[in-house]
Order: sequence, then structure tokens, then C-alpha cells
Amino acid sequence: MNSLLGGGQVQFLPISKSSYSRRHLCKISNSLSLDNDGDRRVQIIHPELIPKHVAIIMDGNRRWAKARSLPVQEGHRFLAPNLKNICKVSSKLGIQVITAFAFSTENWTRSKEEVDFLMQLFEEFFQEIMRFEVRVSVIGDRSKLPMTLQKDIELAENATKTKEGLHLMMALNYGGHYDLLEATKSIASKVKDGVLQLEDIDKELFEQELATRCAKFPKPDLLIRTGGEQRISNFLLWQLAYSELYFTKTLFPDFGEAALKEAIITFQQRHRRFGGHTY
Repeated sequence: MNSLLGGGQVQFLPISKSSYSRRHLCKISNSLSLDNDGDRRVQIIHPELIPKHVAIIMDGNRRWAKARSLPVQEGHRFLAPNLKNICKVSSKLGIQVITAFAFSTENWTRSKEEVDFLMQLFEEFFQEIMRFEVRVSVIGDRSKLPMTLQKDIELAENATKTKEGLHLMMALNYGGHYDLLEATKSIASKVKDGVLQLEDIDKELFEQELATRCAKFPKPDLLIRTGGEQRISNFLLWQLAYSELYFTKTLFPDFGEAALKEAIITFQQRHRRFGGHTY
């Protein structure tokens, strides 16, 4: 396997709960160690600190293609195989939910040729993903998607709903503003109809109206954005409140297993406080 840092390897280190102190849960200080010859660094992924939910903004396809003087479609072709590989690696690592930002509510402003190409890619993806041990859900306003894609989505969701492995949520025609507005309108309608009282509205109730309610772990522990931009671009605005953010300059067509594991290792070195402190 290629090095993640200075010619090293990624290894898994099983750790018993009895020997795992609170200090180690808060901050991993020994994530780098030397192997027997003392020349190569070994990066360790701790199974007990694997994020349950990872969200990914798959950015950089267009720039990857343009840098090679290729049509933008050639960059987009990596979306399906890379996402399948991410699902495969994530399943092995023990990640339980992946949310992939595939098409935003703002992406309709792109050329019709590019949008049509993406919609065809998505159709092929949902037709193929059913062969994997992955549960598939789609979040976003699917009513504006082509009918053929809507049918493939429905078929994939129904065919995979009983699978107990990784849960892949594809964000298609999704935006955080849209998600929050839909949740608000749903709650307002229930109040108007007398189903809810104003006093019933709290954080837990609101989260049950968000698109991610279909996931066992609806809030990402880690957000990865490829492509070098450092913003969340209207993605999971409520759900990312306490997520760890990881930005990499690697463009999505070049984002593979080693890059994903490097993001996981960086996450495991973070000190997550959730608004409080542990010192």
C-alpha cells in the first residue's frame, strides 16, 4: 500500500476497552509509531475511534478534467467507481453511514449537456449499486429529477432497504436550506392541523423532520471535502453543527483508499468537546 506519510503503512490496532483511558478517547497522541527497522512510519487506525457517519463533498471533477484538457464529463466519470470504492473501504473500516453530496439544488445552473450526463451517470449508479451489500437512500427533492432516475432510485431503495451493512445516503437535488425549509413547513402544517402544539417543538422533534432521519446515525462525525475548497456549500447545515471538518486539495478523481484513511487518521487525532471541555 502507498504511504500516507513518509513511506509508511496503515495498520489497525485492536484496543481493549479495559486499557483504553478517557484521555486516549479525547486525543490520540500515539497515532504514529516506528516499525522494527526504525526507518518507516506506521500510521495506526484505531477501530474504537472510527467515525460512525462520514459525509463527503465530492468536489474537483471538473478541474481534474480541465487540467488535462479533457471535457468535464471525463472528470465526472470517476464519481461512480470512486464512490463504490469508498463504500467498500468504509465497510471494512466499520463506518456505518456515508452521505455523498452528488448534486446540489444549485447545480441546475450548469449546462444542459453536463446535467444530462450526470443524470445518466446517476441512473447507471443506482442500477449497479443494488449488487453491493449496501443500503441506499436518497435525500433531496427528487420530484425535479428525470422520471427514469426517480424509478431507478425507488427500485434501489426498495431492493436494499433490508441490507444491514453500510448505509449510503446520496444527496441529489439537495441543499441545506431546502432541508431546513421542508422541515419547518412540515412542523408548521402539523401545528396548524392541531397535531402538534408550539410547546412540543424542540431539537429532537425538528431533527425527525430532516431528510437524514432515515439514518441510524443522522449527524456526521466527519465531513470530508475534496478539491481544496474550504466551505460546506449548503450541505447538511443543521447536521454538521459539531462535525469535524477535513479539507483536502486532492481532487475527487484522485481520492482513493489511502486518502480516505488519511482523513480517518486525522479525525482520530482531533479533540472533540461538543461545546464543553475535558481538561
